[in-house]
Amino acid sequence: MAVGLGVNDFIACCGSTKFAEQMVADGPFDTYDKAVVAAKNIWFNKVDVHGWLEAFAAHPQIGQNPSSAANKSSTSVQWSKGEQSTALATATDSSLQELYEWNSQYKQKFGFVFLICASGRSTPEILAELKRRFSNRPIVEFEIAAQEQMKITELRLQKLFSNVDVTKAEGGHLTAPSIPTRVRPPITTHVLDIARGCPAGGIEVLLEMYTSQKSGPVFGQSGDDMWTFQGSSATDKDGRSGQLMKIVNELTPGVYRISFNTGKYNPDGFFPFVSIVFEVKASQKMEHFHVPLLLSPFSFSTYRGS
Repeated sequence: MAVGLGVNDFIACCGSTKFAEQMVADGPFDTYDKAVVAAKNIWFNKVDVHGWLEAFAAHPQIGQNPSSAANKSSTSVQWSKGEQSTALATATDSSLQELYEWNSQYKQKFGFVFLICASGRSTPEILAELKRRFSNRPIVEFEIAAQEQMKITELRLQKLFSNVDVTKAEGGHLTAPSIPTRVRPPITTHVLDIARGCPAGGIEVLLEMYTSQKSGPVFGQSGDDMWTFQGSSATDKDGRSGQLMKIVNELTPGVYRISFNTGKYNPDGFFPFVSIVFEVKASQKMEHFHVPLLLSPFSFSTYRGS
């Protein structure tokens, strides 16, 4: 039985009053997974157009102060700040101005703010997606925005369930159920083609871990036989790779290498492939590591997202 989840709790996850009230009516939920199933059914089948627009209005424009939105929840304001942290960390004055201008054009065309699950996404990536979606017909974009809202709701439900006392009765005793602390693999990536100003789809991605009993890899020494395969995938039309590893609560500390087959994507480019090596310390095993690649024919850059 879930304890202490009321309308205000679910409002923080999704700004639709109808959604929050129906979640309370359908609850309590003894697991996060059951809450997500109910949330999807309510959002797509029971909340009307007015409820969707109410939820959209609870979000600030990307790059703006979250408290500027028509938000009923201080918790939601704090979560918005965290979700936009990567975008703000990768923004410049000029990119923020461009984002503001495109946000204004978008709202004028569609009647609501540009909505995207911003967690772990850079400002260049968000701008590219905004420009791509701007050409959509309103009915198409309305549905996409609703799907993005559901992604945000799922992430926030995970935060909600990880911070409340969730218990269930078994044989007269109260025991805590197993609630996943992650909704995605601990290591993720995406690739943005900054020369074209769009996501880079179809790039092969390989994730490996350094497994030698000796100290970590040393600059200037290949040690290729010391790397163990973790998973592989290819980026989709949004530039995001598929699942590179299992969804685990605790990421094994160590040194990881993520490689991109950039030569196949752009045979005329300077890089036949790009490898990024990074270390996960024991104190970071519960964190999420998002390692994006900003790519052009003759340069690349990366950073740690969230």
